[in-house]
Amino acid sequence: MEKLNLDLVNQYVSEHIGEFHNKRIASLDSLSLKKVLSRKNPYLYKTKNMQTSEMIVRSIVDAHISSNEETIFGDWLEGLAIFINKQVYGGWKSGILGIDLEFDLSEIRYIVNIKSGPNWGNKSQIDKMKADFTSAKRTLRTSNSKLNIIAINGCCYGRNNKIDKGDYFKYCGQKFWEFISGSDSLYTEIINPLGYQAKKRNDEYAELYSNRINLFTSAFSDSFCLSSGAIDWDKLVKFNSGKETIKLS
Repeated sequence: MEKLNLDLVNQYVSEHIGEFHNKRIASLDSLSLKKVLSRKNPYLYKTKNMQTSEMIVRSIVDAHISSNEETIFGDWLEGLAIFINKQVYGGWKSGILGIDLEFDLSEIRYIVNIKSGPNWGNKSQIDKMKADFTSAKRTLRTSNSKLNIIAINGCCYGRNNKIDKGDYFKYCGQKFWEFISGSDSLYTEIINPLGYQAKKRNDEYAELYSNRINLFTSAFSDSFCLSSGAIDWDKLVKFNSGKETIKLS
């Protein structure tokens, strides 16, 4: 075990946080109005009394951003966690399906599945993770039948009151970061470096967001508004759910 070097952690964050910003910008830049409209529930817009093109456009774009950013940043945090664990315990990114991190400590092989927060999955997704743990243990024991293996579901933020899940342990927030680093204060120490160039990159994102809202609002109005300016709800529902494909103008 090596002592955690926070300077190296800060350096890693400053060198790699741009990857998160670049991916979220690329995701927004590639967003298609036709695709998001085809995936969203048009009945909900009417139920919420959305009367303007911009209200509907902002709703679908913001929903996409919220879901997508959680995924992108979760992947980025996974990389940070693996970097930190490698520095302290010599861990490595696993090549086994469903396992993100492996490391050895006190004659135990830990296999870790990393998620953003504690409420990440439904029953079938959790069952899939448990099956991946079982399969990983079987794979690792083909070369060493006596290998002591413990499975961990690690969550980068939040709390979890029941740590022992039977087939695996679930560590969240402070407990998770302490588990991979040996430091009980790391979970607060990583927050400030994440702000590196945040204002500059978020200003870039805000400009792209505004442009995308304007373009989508114009396109939505052209395709789904009547000459009076009112939303053509029949056409919107038919585009989303009708048996025949409607091409947008």
